[in-house]
Amino acid sequence: MRAVVLIAALALAAPLAARAEPAVAIPPPALDETAPAPGLETAVIAGGCFWGIQAVYQHVKGVTNAVSGYAGGTRKDADYETVSSGTTGHAESVRVTFDPRVVSYGQILQIYFSVAHDPTQLNRQGPDSGTQYRSEIFPQSAEQQTIARAYIAQLDAAHVYKSPIVTKTGSMKAAFFPAEAYHQDYATLHPYQPYIMFNDAPKVANLKAAFPALWREKPVLVAEAGK
Repeated sequence: MRAVVLIAALALAAPLAARAEPAVAIPPPALDETAPAPGLETAVIAGGCFWGIQAVYQHVKGVTNAVSGYAGGTRKDADYETVSSGTTGHAESVRVTFDPRVVSYGQILQIYFSVAHDPTQLNRQGPDSGTQYRSEIFPQSAEQQTIARAYIAQLDAAHVYKSPIVTKTGSMKAAFFPAEAYHQDYATLHPYQPYIMFNDAPKVANLKAAFPALWREKPVLVAEAGK
């Protein structure tokens, strides 16, 4: 979320069509959950600035909440200024709570790899660099880890990207710490902020275009959770 001044200048100068980042058309995972049990499930994923990841999943049918936060480090370091140092082990992450009978874990990952971020970039996304912006899936169960690893192998074997996927999957059930209140629902609350317009709005547009069956027009917001 750095270089906002430069991004603002670019956002005003470049036409919208030139700024929009394309989604990557990828096949669904060959391996997905078997007979999901009733109730909600949780996925924790990281892929650059959490504003954009959160915004994407807030528009996915079956998602009941998407919370920006930190995963991979300890509670004492789970604040924005400290995480921004890149020395805490944390990644800016999003905890996605979803109904697996509406959207499967495999579909959550398909969106993650297709429109939410670029899984071939190591420790960076867009204008942001550092280990806190790495691509990582934090499996919440052994089944999630198996599905994630199998999907990465499937996509690499299909050569859907020009470079290998660098997404990590080894941090099983890493603790998740919600980010500060001002980071929640950020893309919805600040749609004309240049960073959002340049980096994150195209991801939401790509979700709508690439996954129409899973698109929900009204985002599910953290501020409205439980209401």
